[in-house]
Amino acid sequence: MQGNNYEDVRRHNLSAILRLVHRDGTALRSELTRRTGLNRSTTGALVAELVGLGLVEERGPDTRSQVGRPSTIVAVSDDVVAFAVNPEIDAVTIGMVGLDGSVHRRIRRQTEHSPSVAEAVDIASEAITELRRELGAGRRIAGIGVAVPGIVRAQDGLVRLAPHLGWVDEPVAERLAQATGHPVYAANDASLGAMAERYFGAGKGITDLIYLNGGASGIGGGLVIGGAAVGGISGYAGEFGHTRVSTSHRTDSAGISGTLEAEVTRSGLLAALGLHAADPDELERALLTSHAPAVRAEVGRQLDYLAVTLGGAINVLNPQLVVLGGFLASLHAADPERLLAGVKAAALPAHFAGVEVCAAELGSNLLMIGAAELAFEPLLGDPGGFLAPGWGRGRATQDAGGTSG
Repeated sequence: MQGNNYEDVRRHNLSAILRLVHRDGTALRSELTRRTGLNRSTTGALVAELVGLGLVEERGPDTRSQVGRPSTIVAVSDDVVAFAVNPEIDAVTIGMVGLDGSVHRRIRRQTEHSPSVAEAVDIASEAITELRRELGAGRRIAGIGVAVPGIVRAQDGLVRLAPHLGWVDEPVAERLAQATGHPVYAANDASLGAMAERYFGAGKGITDLIYLNGGASGIGGGLVIGGAAVGGISGYAGEFGHTRVSTSHRTDSAGISGTLEAEVTRSGLLAALGLHAADPDELERALLTSHAPAVRAEVGRQLDYLAVTLGGAINVLNPQLVVLGGFLASLHAADPERLLAGVKAAALPAHFAGVEVCAAELGSNLLMIGAAELAFEPLLGDPGGFLAPGWGRGRATQDAGGTSG
């Protein structure tokens, strides 16, 4: 029993050290000692073990500090990566992400129609094979994370409903694991966007934030309250897109009329601009450079409805920060003053005081980073298990096997 307790403590401490370095990219060993509350020798031993596992490396010492003995710099290894997949109604995007949260490569495969699960898996597995060929010798793959524009069951990654894709009770994680031989994890795209911004973007160091993501498939959201991600009993929390904002007969992906998702759409912005398609960066440039009355009117209309939702959310949740991603970030950039004025009008003064509304810092890499976090999480929770026999294929079978529902 004592041995088990020791192993649990060691695993916990290894995890704590690796998480800190993972989220900061690099850290001074003295800072790791301070933030974990461990003594110097224990921290040194844990860092040495992580170096031996090939998860971090020491670069040192930091000679910029003039006080005391220079401390060694600890950085995550470049040899560990995860793959990320984001299926949408008009494309499947696949990325390769490092353990420091940097996106090494991103491939976007356009589709002429909403891909079926089989088509999305084929596209993703083909791209992952291409990316694997690009990896140098010695690079290791933690797994694959899938950011799904829909409702995903937390415990097994089953896609319960992705209405724009036409997916209902689809075991996408299981099928992709079978196709690639890697462990696969799936979750709602907006929740993953919230996670990415919390750890690597605008929400770093923030304990209470709301994240809303706008994509081709609609609007979703994620919540961090009191420093903890909020998913609800089944992981479905954050569906801000289905909030009622008008008496319009327009319906959203769930068939509900007058909701944020029904009124605020990427397709509406593209139509006003006279565009058939555009990636997030192209859409933002087009909105910023257009002075056409029809475009300005559509931007203003959508911003006003978005403000109603954000004001209500602020009244209920009292956050420090509201982060907007996807086309909502482009909408915000087009007229941030109008949005802020609308939110202020819809929120209680005490709740609105001190709240900042901003665009996601991670831009078009946001969902790649968020999806990769799903794949990195088992490694971060048990660093010592990463080299265990069967980490890849064995974990894929175990984690994906229950997704058939």
